[in-house]
Amino acid sequence: MPASTPADQLARLDVMTFNLRYASASPPHSWAERRPVTGKLLRRESPHLIGTQEGLYQQLRDIEQDLGAGYAWIGTGREGGSHGEFVAIFYDTGRLIPLEYDHFWLSETPGAIGSKDESGPEAEHAGSPRMATWVRFQVRATHRVFYALNTHLDNRSESARRRAATQLTRFLADHLDPELPRIVTGDFNAPAAAGTSVYDTMLNEGNLVDSWHRAAKRGEHYGTWHGYDEPVPSGTRIDWILTSPDVTTRYATINTYRDQGQYPSDHLPVQAVISLPRPGQL
Repeated sequence: MPASTPADQLARLDVMTFNLRYASASPPHSWAERRPVTGKLLRRESPHLIGTQEGLYQQLRDIEQDLGAGYAWIGTGREGGSHGEFVAIFYDTGRLIPLEYDHFWLSETPGAIGSKDESGPEAEHAGSPRMATWVRFQVRATHRVFYALNTHLDNRSESARRRAATQLTRFLADHLDPELPRIVTGDFNAPAAAGTSVYDTMLNEGNLVDSWHRAAKRGEHYGTWHGYDEPVPSGTRIDWILTSPDVTTRYATINTYRDQGQYPSDHLPVQAVISLPRPGQL
């Protein structure tokens, strides 16, 4: 990440979105093989905020242990309690204080644990329950308050992804304080490209901007899903960090870290260095 002054460091937040790939016991790329590499990556980068996808309960506990005492996390299993995949949010407890949080499901019954999108014909149904976790945070050093929302859209149905994007943008508009900035992280299983329905909905109806394009500086562009193969330059970004327009993105990068040939996941983590607006700043 770019060098910054002490004053800049107090004002900035280092954000990551990271599809962890659920913890499989089967090699190659089992969690036992990937866990040490994941721990090295996260300790090296030390983000203040990490939106994770696909993590299983014990896997998240492992990451909590590997990150150390300075981190905590918020999340619930998409099938209830500790069951199923999470869209957990990790945070640096020395930098951020959670003030409020909740979860909802991307379905016609968002408060029903384990519910999934079943609109339209069977072929358009979501393949599995999908959800979002959100937190209202306060920055300890500056007392600025913001929202973080993390999600993972369906991998099977484009129709379900479109409906999920609409549901997410309505939630942002109807349920969160419009005066507060927001950061949205996730694996959207859709290209980050104008003219595609999920991306256009999130930006236009959600009043959000893509931190990758808004960044003052960027690292090299890679496709964010690589399936444990060599990352593809200029490939498809399906993992995004979006923000409200009042947030400044100083730097964005797609992290290609691996250790002795082992990648932490089949996705590359996406990172952004951002600054929140001062209260009252337009």
